[in-house]
This record gives sequence, C-alpha cells and structure tokens, in this order.
Amino acid sequence: MAPRTQPRIATIVLAAGEGTRMKSERPKVLHEVCGRPSLWHVLRAAQAVRPSSLAIVVHHGADQIEAAVRSWGIKPEPVFVEQGRPRGTGHAVLAAEAAVASADDVLVMAADDPLVTGEHVREVLNIHRRTKAAATILTTSLDDPSGYARVVRDGNRLVALVGEQQADADPNTRGIREVSALVYAFRRDDLYRALPLVGRDHRKGEYYLFHVLEILREKGERTSAVWADLGGAMGLNTRAGLAAVVAIIRDRLVRAHMANGVSFTDPSTAYLDVDVRIGRDTTVLPMTFLEGTTRIGAGCTIGPNTRVVDSVIGDEAEVTFSVVRGSRIGARATVGPYASLRPGTVLMEEAKAGSFVEIKASRVGKGSKVPHLSYVGDATIGEGVNIGAGTVTVNYDGFRKYPTTIGDEAHIGSDTMLVAPVKVGKRAWTGAGSVVTREVPEGALAVERSEQRNVPGYDRRKRAKEAAKARRSSGAKSVGRGAKGGRSRG
Repeated sequence: MAPRTQPRIATIVLAAGEGTRMKSERPKVLHEVCGRPSLWHVLRAAQAVRPSSLAIVVHHGADQIEAAVRSWGIKPEPVFVEQGRPRGTGHAVLAAEAAVASADDVLVMAADDPLVTGEHVREVLNIHRRTKAAATILTTSLDDPSGYARVVRDGNRLVALVGEQQADADPNTRGIREVSALVYAFRRDDLYRALPLVGRDHRKGEYYLFHVLEILREKGERTSAVWADLGGAMGLNTRAGLAAVVAIIRDRLVRAHMANGVSFTDPSTAYLDVDVRIGRDTTVLPMTFLEGTTRIGAGCTIGPNTRVVDSVIGDEAEVTFSVVRGSRIGARATVGPYASLRPGTVLMEEAKAGSFVEIKASRVGKGSKVPHLSYVGDATIGEGVNIGAGTVTVNYDGFRKYPTTIGDEAHIGSDTMLVAPVKVGKRAWTGAGSVVTREVPEGALAVERSEQRNVPGYDRRKRAKEAAKARRSSGAKSVGRGAKGGRSRG
C-alpha cells in the first residue's frame, strides 16, 4: 500500500486594493511596517505552511508590486493574477481559480494585514484538517468591532458571521467583540463550487468571500474558527491603522529580543526593523532606532538618541547620541556623542569617533582616534593614529573626490587641513593650524604657517586710540546741540 501523501495547499494573497484612505501614490500593500512592506510580512507568514503554489491577485500598482515581490526571492515562485476592476474579495479569489488548480486546500490571505504570523497560519491549517472542515477562518478580538462581522461560535465550530447592522439590532450579539480576520482555509473543490453562488452586495456591488461560509454551512458542511491575539488592530486601511500595526509589530520584535538576552531600558521608545539582529547582553537605551539589516554584537551599549541603519557593530562597542549609516564598527570601538558615520565608514577595533565628528567612506585603523570636531572623508587611517580637534580632510575640489592616507602612529595636530590627494607617513606629525598639501615623509614634522610676530605695547596704544575717538565724538555732539539752541532763541 502506498503511503498517504500530505494534501497539497495553495495560497492566494489578495493585493489588488487601491487603498484610497491611505491617500498615497504607493500601493497600500507596499507601505513599510518595521522596515519591510506589508506584503512581505504576509508572504513570509504564508511560507510557514510550505504551499505548493502561490498566487498574488493584483490590480492597482501591479507593476510595482510584481517588481517588489520578485526582488524578495519568494518560493515557490508566485503567479500574478490580474483581477481587473476589483469587485470584492470573492471576485478576487475566483480570478485565481486556475492558478491553484492542482491544490487540495486553498489558503486565502490579505496582503494588507501583516499582523498575521506563520504560527497563526499553521494553527488555522491544523484546525482545518483536524476538524475536517470545508472552511476555517482566523478570528481576533477588537475593542471596537464596528464595520466587521461578529463571530458566533460553539467551541472551534463556526456557527455564524453576523453582519454589523444585524449585530447592532440583536442584543445577543451586540456585545461580541470577536471578528473575522481575512485568513481563510478552504477545501478547494468546496470553495470553487460555492463561489459562483455568492450574491453581489447591493450597496457596493461587490462579491464577498465570507458569504461562502454561509453557503457551505447551508449544504451541511463543517466550518471552523481559530482565535488569535493580533494586538487589537486589523490591517492598515488608513495612516492611523498603519501606525497601530507598526506599534504592535515593534512591540513583538522588542519582546523577542529581550527573550534572547537583550536589555531595553525603555522598550516603548525602542524602534526596531524586522531584519535587525542583536547579540546577548547588549543594552539598548531610550530613543534608539535600529533599522534595515543592522547587526549588533554582544555586550554593546547603543543609545540613547541614536540611529543605526544597515550597519554592523562589533562586540562591546558603544554608540551614543549618534547617527550611523552603512558603516562597520569594530569590537570595543566608541562612537559619539553627536557623531555622524556616513556610508562606507569602517572603524576597526578600539577606534574612536568622538564628539561632533563626521566620517564618510573612510577606514580608521585599530586604536586610532578622531576625538572631536573633525571631518574625515575618503581617507585611510592606520593604527594608533591621533587626529587633533578641528582636522579636515579636504577631499573635494568641486568636481572630484580625492583620497587621504595617514600612516600608523601618526599625530595630526589640531586644525590641520589635509588637502587631498595627500599622504602622511608612519609616525609623522603635523603642526597645529597647518595646511598640508604635499606628502609628509615617515617620522617627519610638517608645519605650514607664518612665523608668529609679537607687537609690544599694542594694548596700551589701542586703548588710547579708542579713548581719543570717543572724546572727539562727544565734542562734536555738544557743538551741534549749542548751535541748534541759538537758532531757536532768535
């Protein structure tokens, strides 16, 4: 006897909506939630059940959506189904019929509800198959269920979905806060036999998928319901809805990092993207933004008031009151306060970028320090270098950028202008206030400034001169007042 094979499941993701209430040129499903578009979150959740095929129903912004999805490398490779003029969720699922023809079960999800996780989807499918249901829905609870059909259930058996007007009129259902999320599992054959029987809504002229549940129940089929805590929000139909969804997912991310050994001194003011990774025993201080593909090592201190984007930070490093973008920071290095590391910056182990320092596309060697009030751009700095306050690598002539190279253990005096292209040798020195335009040999001192000249008695003469000017000015005013008085007396 041949072993029984697992039923094949196909996933349909509904992404055709225009999202007019978002008031945006961008398709609603591509609005970002913690660093990734809403649709990305939904597709990741869908992959938890390993679908054999994936159909994405599109219309508004179809080209943008298709380009985005293809850039994510989603498996299985999705089929994009053009819905045409959208006429409701039932119409969208019907349009995808051919794309899921080989499946036994069909999972339907909304592309604008990133709160649904892979765990939720697995539980829906598990209950769907365990109860041998024709259809199973995911439900949640809202403080204000206005606008949603209420769920009436008996255990995990779905008894009815009660429309808003009927629920308001019926005292038995008025207090129900459980509503249906748009995550449905269907036996494929039952779904596509029932869909043509769905009537059009008289007000909006649309065909709604949830009416399939009633049709199936009338035929004597079992329908099931699975409740999930989605944080009290439902999708991102408006900017306010988007903000609510972001807050819930951000809270999930922070809690997950804390469970893995990361400390947040004020979790409510930590802003994390979904692709951020943080090592154990790192402390994240208030008002810290960790974005993109940032990777932070173990034992670090990040913040307060710090933004890190697409950067790598080594173990035991410290970044405070600073902005770091597209940079690599080595172990035990320190950044800030009030530093800006721009893309292409590399700080090696134990290096320092201090107060009011800006570094761009440069490599700062192990143990080297750029302590304060300096700009370093397009430079390579060796190990053990000290950069004095106010140093500038003058790397741009208005047309092109030029490199600066500073050798190991060099000492750059305060207020040095290094006019690139220029090289400072190993253990070389520059005098404070110098404008260095030529190579400084190894071990040499470069000084470029006029010889100081002291002028004795300058203060005494200056004060006497100013006093004389004041007396002359006072005398002129007195004469003017006398002349004016004589004329008035006639």
